[in-house]
Amino acid sequence: MPRPLLAFLLAILFIGCKPNTETRETAVDETPQKPAAVTDSVPFLWDAANVYFLLTDRFRNGNPQNDVNYDRTNPTGPLRGFLGGDMAGITEKIRDGYFTDLGVNAIWFTPVVEQIHGDTDEGTGNTYAYHGYWARDWTALDPNFGTYEELAELVETAHQHGIRVLMDVVVNHTGPVTPSDPAWPEDWVRLDPTCSFESYETTTACTLVDNLPDVYTESDKPVELPDALLAKWKSEGRLSTELDELQTFFQRTGYPRAPRFYIIKWLTDYVNDLGIDGFRVDTVKHADEKAWAELYEQASYAFEIWKKHNPDKVLDDTPFYMVGEVYNYGVSGGRAFDFGDRSVDYFDYGFHSLINFELKTDAQKPYEEIFRKYSQILNRELKGKSVLNYLTSHDDGAPFDKDREQPFRSANVLLLTPGASQIYYGDETARDLTIEGTVGDATLRSFMNWEELDSLEQTQKILQHWQKLGKFRRDHLAVGAGKHKRLSKTPYVFSRTYTDGDFRDKVVVGLDLPVGKKQLNVKGFFGDGTTLKDTYSGTEAVVKNGLVELDTPHDTALLEAVQ
Repeated sequence: MPRPLLAFLLAILFIGCKPNTETRETAVDETPQKPAAVTDSVPFLWDAANVYFLLTDRFRNGNPQNDVNYDRTNPTGPLRGFLGGDMAGITEKIRDGYFTDLGVNAIWFTPVVEQIHGDTDEGTGNTYAYHGYWARDWTALDPNFGTYEELAELVETAHQHGIRVLMDVVVNHTGPVTPSDPAWPEDWVRLDPTCSFESYETTTACTLVDNLPDVYTESDKPVELPDALLAKWKSEGRLSTELDELQTFFQRTGYPRAPRFYIIKWLTDYVNDLGIDGFRVDTVKHADEKAWAELYEQASYAFEIWKKHNPDKVLDDTPFYMVGEVYNYGVSGGRAFDFGDRSVDYFDYGFHSLINFELKTDAQKPYEEIFRKYSQILNRELKGKSVLNYLTSHDDGAPFDKDREQPFRSANVLLLTPGASQIYYGDETARDLTIEGTVGDATLRSFMNWEELDSLEQTQKILQHWQKLGKFRRDHLAVGAGKHKRLSKTPYVFSRTYTDGDFRDKVVVGLDLPVGKKQLNVKGFFGDGTTLKDTYSGTEAVVKNGLVELDTPHDTALLEAVQ
């Protein structure tokens, strides 16, 4: 969309509402489009991505003027209310190079659509929807997180810095019912039974917890739009626009006007309008799997529309990406997730990758055991697909190193294990995960510890280690997507090799090395006379008799060939 038109449309709409666009439901030109020039010599690959995951409300307060909306002023349990983080804060840290210095090339932030206005108690104290997973209106943004214009600015700024954007999306449930937030109509959602997780049906056709209405994602029965939503759109001056767009969408797709298709339309609008690069899909196993294939199909269509209308902003020809949260999926399961009475291959339903819940346990094992296992699985059972590894997250009460006693090992495991990596905000700064007085997962969700980063030398050292590994991983696809081979046991040295057509990448890494003088075996991988650079220390050395000699004050070496 031309900038003048976008500015005009944004100006005439209420804060947080989507702009009317002329490109949303137009036919896609099937003529192949030449991708924009890639400025970086290293191609982007989701299989090796460095993904930074953050809670929008807990990362950075870029605009204090939006901290209170909808009279969200009731007392809450510790860390259960809004704290002021917003999209403007994310953009601020993109601009100042924080993510680039960390080697991040994709950002995933929690949902920013309009949340329920009231608070509720799930047994953990009064809670507002600061986390973003309690949608009230998928077609608008929540003013606590910022405006549509600020979201557009975030995406464009990220792309200008070579960073992809993953939008966190929820299809299977709405927000809880409160005095301020009535339930959606009964033909849209079920209010019972509560999931018992004993079988496929008792995991998908049920509510995750009490008072969390579950969308009928399995239904093809047409439903009418909720009266409350129609009234809201009318008051905001966009009723006719929204209805016209829905008419065009359903005519084009041939879908019935069932609940999931409305939500799919609303979510893919953000792709079509802004060029969102991918979706992180919440609560995947709690919805009918065919919904995800439909979501991917429409998101891919929308991505192509955006690229057609914005050829100067297209980063490359990377397809739309979807990663799913199938809770408790582990990489050892390969392509199948077992419900007990049924297995589902979610990779067949639009997902290129699934979040891997297994690494946090594997992280206790020796490096070689971890790296060899992941390399083998990703190059065999999961070849052509991938996983997103993590050690800590927003709703995992048993993360690796919860007390932050091993921040350097955490970086080594997460950033050097094959697969894509998910840095949870504050992993790189050892943000405290044991907040006194909190209940449940709130302890995992404190505000980003910027003040410690500014004042504590140890925190700065931790960050520097994460930065060095993160940038090395970003600059070498071999680290995340290559084949692993141990070169020596003591000291521990391994290689990674990645080949795709004419593109070839190879690196050597040493861990737990002697501080000071050390020799690394690279025989059979880098030939004698090859000049190698240790990017960790910034020093260079020449291979002699299959060995590299270094004299550095570090126990880590990241070796690449000097071109």
